[in-house]
Amino acid sequence: MNNVIQRRIAVGATYAALSATPLIFSGDISCEPTNSAVVYFRGDDGSDVPWQKGEWHAQKSINLATVFVKGTVGDYVTVIGGTWA
Repeated sequence: MNNVIQRRIAVGATYAALSATPLIFSGDISCEPTNSAVVYFRGDDGSDVPWQKGEWHAQKSINLATVFVKGTVGDYVTVIGGTWA
């Protein structure tokens, strides 16, 4: 692992990437349990994929710039893991 990544990302009403620049990441992506509603991740086919409050999934070698989320303003997604060169 080259860098530890720990981010709390605010969700907006329109889709936005989890990283503004390419960032290869392995670790956990989660929706905070205190969120007021589901957070939608954009599926590979463009569909809305709902994640419930407190839901998390381990990811391996994904580019955070290609992961898009939207939901209720004031809700958050957390990203905990690391990067590799």
